[in-house]
Amino acid sequence: MTSPRVGVFGLLGSGNIGNDGSLEAVLGYLRAEHPEAVVDAMCGGPEVVTARYGIPATRLHWYRGEYRTASRAGAVAAKGLGKLVDVVRTAVWVRRHDVVIVPGTGVLETTLPLRPWGFPYALFLLCATGRLLGTRVALVSVGAGTIGNRPTRALTRWSTRLAAYRSYRDTVSRDAMRAMGVDTRRDEVYEDLAFALPAPPASTPAGPPGLVCVGVMDFHGSNDERDRAEEIHRRHLDGTTRFVRTLAEDGRPVRLLIGDELDRPVVDAILDAVDSPLVTAAETASLADLMKEMSAADTVVATRYHNLICALKTGTPTLALSYSAKSDALMARMGLGAYCHPARETDADRLLAQFRELERRSAELRRTLAERNLDAARRVERQFAALTTALFPAADHTHLPREAP
Repeated sequence: MTSPRVGVFGLLGSGNIGNDGSLEAVLGYLRAEHPEAVVDAMCGGPEVVTARYGIPATRLHWYRGEYRTASRAGAVAAKGLGKLVDVVRTAVWVRRHDVVIVPGTGVLETTLPLRPWGFPYALFLLCATGRLLGTRVALVSVGAGTIGNRPTRALTRWSTRLAAYRSYRDTVSRDAMRAMGVDTRRDEVYEDLAFALPAPPASTPAGPPGLVCVGVMDFHGSNDERDRAEEIHRRHLDGTTRFVRTLAEDGRPVRLLIGDELDRPVVDAILDAVDSPLVTAAETASLADLMKEMSAADTVVATRYHNLICALKTGTPTLALSYSAKSDALMARMGLGAYCHPARETDADRLLAQFRELERRSAELRRTLAERNLDAARRVERQFAALTTALFPAADHTHLPREAP
């Protein structure tokens, strides 16, 4: 029997720690359950993926400036040419595989600013060429949201319809795709793939209140809020900075964490504004690094979705600066639904009140998180078992649900 040829596809190796964590979870599954598989990637940061995970990788886009704004005629022409070249490049890459997996992440949402001819177009090319060439494309435990922009909505809807296998990380995502006209009757909801990653042992705080981890984000609102982007960013940054300053004035050590390289200027801005030896920044390059930091904390306040997952997975009481329904849904599933604060309207006084209530219930919430983490891990195990059944039919499984476009 020939070894299955498996590709992984997405904005991987591009500086987003959460995206890379989802890739790490899928690679762990493949190496444990399908060690004979030959794996490579088509991704945003091929050099990083190859160096970190030891698999061959190729660039997602032919044009290297894809995610920079094109203002000059030459750059505009190069971007346009890149769209045509990428049709051929994607088809050639897809044809080499039996299966292509899109590992988790919010590939079907626009909770952050996104242009339709960037990643949504790339995903459409993947799913369309997969259908035409007979390569099974799997969207595995992905996040989705209702999309307002018409071109992005159309590309996302067709990508989803053309995929051979679909599952979601929460019911909010499946409901969003159903609302956009996708038949989701055979699509399952499992859990975010990051819950498959190992976590450090949960700590038990002793003595006076200690370390608080604050996960920051370069937040400018959603794709539909571009006209208010700077206003939203300023309000979120000001509220977060005031919150951190108050903690430091109360004698609490604060550790600032990022979830994407884009967040580093936010860390620098807070450090400059607060100017206290109690406020420091951590160097984190993976979800494992984030979890190590968070497991040592009494409490976590975080914005980015995968920062929330890391905090919850370590069993640390967590307050979410929520910027989308996915964060609210995650916190509710983990028993902390009362501890969500709107990122768009970050108010330091209200945030502090919620924070103090969270700390008051710390011991109780740690017990709740321990139970909910066991449930989440079981859901991810079921996801991987379903993936084996659907995508590796050599194990006497032949049924793969497809939807007519």
